[in-house]
Amino acid sequence: MRRQHTKGPLLKQHRANMPGASGSCYIRAMASSIRTQQETTTSLDGAAVLSAATDYFATRNGIYSAFVEKAGPTYVAMRGQGGEDVIFGVVDIPGGTRVTGSSYLFDQQIARFLSTLPVYVAPPLAPVLPPPADAAEADATPAAPAA
Repeated sequence: MRRQHTKGPLLKQHRANMPGASGSCYIRAMASSIRTQQETTTSLDGAAVLSAATDYFATRNGIYSAFVEKAGPTYVAMRGQGGEDVIFGVVDIPGGTRVTGSSYLFDQQIARFLSTLPVYVAPPLAPVLPPPADAAEADATPAAPAA
């Protein structure tokens, strides 16, 4: 039974040099935008997220470390192995922060960092329409007797 893939362009792989396989097969590639830009929400504020990202990537193993090149109140751009960019941006949302991380080669490290952030809990929703003020009064007063 063949596995059905539904996303991404078809790529032809030649399998002649693989043991136990011959001919060619077709696979679907993951779109690069899916793995290069990752997003999550957290209960931390934006400054704390950017500080955590800076610390996280500065203390990584040699080839996975990255250091601040540019920074602002809502973003940090870091440079890693071979000049690879690692960029984080933050946007405040009610009760937390939306965090976006982007890199071409450091996608796994970004995913690991984002998984270390505290979980976002959405604030409770406000009622859409308040109850009418006269409806509460109408329930409290008895109906007048018919004359």
